[in-house]
Amino acid sequence: MVTFPNAKINLGLLITDKRSDGFHNLQSCFYPVDWTDALELIPAPTLAFNSTGLPIPGDPAQNLCVKAYELLRADFALPPVRIHLQKNVPIGAGLGGGSADAAFTLRLLNDRFSLNLSTSQLEDYARRLGSDCAFFIQNKPVYCTEKGDVFAEIAISLKGYYLVLIYPNLVISTAEAYARVRPQQPETPLINLLSQPITSWRDTVSNDFETSLFPAYPLLSALKTQLYALGAVYASMSGSGSTIYGIFDAPPADLNQFAQYRVWQGKL
Repeated sequence: MVTFPNAKINLGLLITDKRSDGFHNLQSCFYPVDWTDALELIPAPTLAFNSTGLPIPGDPAQNLCVKAYELLRADFALPPVRIHLQKNVPIGAGLGGGSADAAFTLRLLNDRFSLNLSTSQLEDYARRLGSDCAFFIQNKPVYCTEKGDVFAEIAISLKGYYLVLIYPNLVISTAEAYARVRPQQPETPLINLLSQPITSWRDTVSNDFETSLFPAYPLLSALKTQLYALGAVYASMSGSGSTIYGIFDAPPADLNQFAQYRVWQGKL
């Protein structure tokens, strides 16, 4: 069985306070996009994992896809499988690629072996793998609070707009990003700001990580400025970086200036 774990972007990201468990509470809208990996799962004599495409750092045995399998195997009599991941979505990019791979592994195992887990049960398993993994179970736009794993409906659609994602070959660890951020309560909840026309977002909808990371990585600020110069209706950093995205009314005319980076573009 083959599936295609997709990336996400953050429409706004506010870090509101630090929790007693060491995590942070946030407000954000997670929005799925079609930059995808490819994930294949087939029966095998023993559990095996391998990957192609972009190199994945760390021990393959600790990959989130393997952890997802082991999480379900602890509760179900799963037979061994071979998991192959074609890695296309950049790592450490603020796009949730690894979280998507883990969540899609849960979904694939649930379907392949008829585990009959509900959406809610799958989300509970996904939360045990990472804060934003649960989003990829339903994989639809949602308003996120707490650690980014508590969801509420949000009436938002970017259908018809064009998206450009620029990954500037810069890995920013989540730990570094959070070490620099200063939590604060917003004057207006993000969900209220996102209910306004997208043309207003440039002045109202922000990502708190930009304030902390742009001074350290001026390239990120420059890329955002370039996207606005190309006519973006809204531009921002996604997650804790380092991907910068722009939302356009029509495909931008010239992306050659970003040729040295990894670029994805498509219609939403």
